[in-house]
Amino acid sequence: MNTSKLKDFTIAQARPLPVIVLADVSGSMLDDGKIEALNQALREMIAAFAKESRLRAQIQVGLITFGGVGARVDLPLVAAQDVTSMQTLHAGGGTPMGAAFEEARLLIEDRELVPSRAYRPVLVLVSDGQPTDDWEPSFDALSRAERAQKATRFAMAIGADADTQMLARFANDRESPLFQAHEARDISRFFRAVTMSVTARSRSATPNAAAPLALDDIPDDDGFRLDF
Repeated sequence: MNTSKLKDFTIAQARPLPVIVLADVSGSMLDDGKIEALNQALREMIAAFAKESRLRAQIQVGLITFGGVGARVDLPLVAAQDVTSMQTLHAGGGTPMGAAFEEARLLIEDRELVPSRAYRPVLVLVSDGQPTDDWEPSFDALSRAERAQKATRFAMAIGADADTQMLARFANDRESPLFQAHEARDISRFFRAVTMSVTARSRSATPNAAAPLALDDIPDDDGFRLDF
């Protein structure tokens, strides 16, 4: 078997590892450089995923934003190396988090987008405010859904106004409790930790095994230093 055929074979056998980010783009994200930090962190994460080997796992990325009066899928689940550009996120309006939970449930339960052979999904929730819609029924439906309930869920609360009680309910990894961002640079640190967790799984002989967020291993060296 020649090299090109071997490469095609190994990529074809790689199982999807879905990562879905639920990003708050409400009006309060305009303050203190939060939306700029989020845009940068997302681009860096996707670029890092794109460089990963696809021998065992192919990291796929989805992005759901919620702001204004609803939520939308900005990036459907797609292999990270196939993301050629990401639209800049803009902030405004309320915090319809329940709508984002519903979109996430629909995405994960779609067997064409997430086939049965996929590894356990990762859901990443980022918010700096209080939900402005009836979020609990959608959250309960997401938590009980056949496939979504198996997902690893990470959460970050940005600033003092974030609903930490609700976000702590979302985070379901006991070794990775709710992360609280107090400065814009903390957004970068959180996403770098998520990147390390997911890439550790993709390189592992057992990609379904949990990999907690190793925030202590992330150097505090980026340029964002604005307090929220």
